[in-house]
Amino acid sequence: MPFNAPTSQRRAPQGRRLWLSAALVALACAALYSPPPQRAQQPPRSAPPAEVLPDDKDEIYRVDTDLVLLDAMVTDTAGRPVRGLQAQDFKLFEDGVERPLAFFSVERRGGVRRPVAVVFALDVSGSMTGEELTRLGDAMHVFSERLADRASAFAVMTFGMRVRVLQNFTNDPRKFEHALDRLPRDESGLSTHAYDAVDDAIRLLAREAPRTRERQLLKRAVVLITDGFPVGDTVAPKTVIERANAAGVSIYTVTLPSFSRLLASNESAHAPLPTPLDVSGLVEKTGGTSVYATDKDFGPLFHALAEEVTSAYVLAFYPPVEKRRDGRFHNIRIEAPAGLTVRQSRPGYQSSDK
Repeated sequence: MPFNAPTSQRRAPQGRRLWLSAALVALACAALYSPPPQRAQQPPRSAPPAEVLPDDKDEIYRVDTDLVLLDAMVTDTAGRPVRGLQAQDFKLFEDGVERPLAFFSVERRGGVRRPVAVVFALDVSGSMTGEELTRLGDAMHVFSERLADRASAFAVMTFGMRVRVLQNFTNDPRKFEHALDRLPRDESGLSTHAYDAVDDAIRLLAREAPRTRERQLLKRAVVLITDGFPVGDTVAPKTVIERANAAGVSIYTVTLPSFSRLLASNESAHAPLPTPLDVSGLVEKTGGTSVYATDKDFGPLFHALAEEVTSAYVLAFYPPVEKRRDGRFHNIRIEAPAGLTVRQSRPGYQSSDK
């Protein structure tokens, strides 16, 4: 009935009003003395499941603050990447307690290879020789060609006394080659800001390379090419590692023989002395690897490095509710089948205190 109806039309007869009042009282009494309806029991769920696309040929997940992601690189006894493992081949432990996987992805899903975004951070300080820089350009061509079978983007940074972006992310081979052809050299540079360069590279990846691309998780990596002796940095290695872990970035280092490939008294040993980069844990704590250049042809070395960058598995889990906001660091350990070695992208996660 319209709200603007005349009063004479809205008044009900006396008998009808008494009947309605009695009916309302009866309903109220029934509500008071009737047992509440039984609700269907829902099974407890501590975390939402990973999102799966309808065609079940590809996976994508919702990046939220509770989902903890890690890359896992698996190698055999000869150090070769192991591919083809499934989710059931892995076990993930948080603070010693096994957790179920909420998300798992392999290097290739539904016929599409995992996309990558790589920042090359090149040492152009005075300690680097012109010959090394020339050969580096050729080797980086090999690296990019190895990744031509997938959606990939590369950026080039240089560092010495200061850090400079020579080429922002591009998938245009001509732009990449042009950047390599004009590598500068800081002849008089007395500083080598390697950690500052990695820190800037991580920020560039976080800003320009989204977590997902083409319905897959993007692999983020920094390839640091230097003689291994940082000098004059303004940011501490520990801070760089924390930022890399938070952004899901793995650091790979290529140590050139300018100074670092010092041989022991036995020349056949060919054992490089540890550099400050090696000691800092920058590589191990971000899931990368270190390689040492000894030959004049860097091509095979960079080809192997490209294989390493693209061979990671992605695992994710939801921590229990009580650990998500306790403000503490929680250790994570990933196990693979016996006889295989696992290198994970970070040793744990720092939960929020908010």
